[in-house]
Amino acid sequence: MSKTETIQKAMIAALKNKEQQRKEVLSLLLSALKAKAKDKKEPLTEAEEDAIIAKEIKQTKETLSSAPKDRTDIIDECNFMLKVMSEFAPKQLDEDELRKIVSEVIGNLGIENPSAKDKGSVMKNLMPLVKGKADG
Repeated sequence: MSKTETIQKAMIAALKNKEQQRKEVLSLLLSALKAKAKDKKEPLTEAEEDAIIAKEIKQTKETLSSAPKDRTDIIDECNFMLKVMSEFAPKQLDEDELRKIVSEVIGNLGIENPSAKDKGSVMKNLMPLVKGKADG
């Protein structure tokens, strides 16, 4: 089952349980996913769905960081949105897992003492492996 379908079922459940705020957040997420699928003219892949969810989370975090401290209504709404959206976000790699993947990539490239000049080739091979699972 795709994340779009999962979110749609969660939205219906929220509607039935009269959880209006949760339903609105899920509706926002669902409309972003459906808009991208419509633009693409075919179903989204799991990686594309994850990227859209991550983008929505990032936008909400930016809104939260720019909200005035005295506007508790905006802050509370953003925190609730982040909580709901994070349920559907891709699992992020922790630091140890990320270090292991980086070490493997460096080993595969045959680099013994990585330096700043090796950064481009390492990142080129690393990013496809961690896309959506770790921040660039």
